[in-house]
Amino acid sequence: MELGKVLVYLGLFLLVLGLVLLYFPRLFAWFGHLPGDIRIEREGVRVYIPLASSLLLSLLLTLLLNLFRR
Repeated sequence: MELGKVLVYLGLFLLVLGLVLLYFPRLFAWFGHLPGDIRIEREGVRVYIPLASSLLLSLLLTLLLNLFRR
């Protein structure tokens, strides 16, 4: 596949994802609040480490990319 086509498809995907996040923000409200995500909030300091969310996103993207490769 040509690089130009890949970039066009990636751009279209990002456009659709951006529109969904803009007009339907509650669909992804759970993202970042999963049980494996680490949040530390203290006076003047906030640390957020989205471990479970990152693993889930990685799994979904891997499955999606494997579907498109075949």
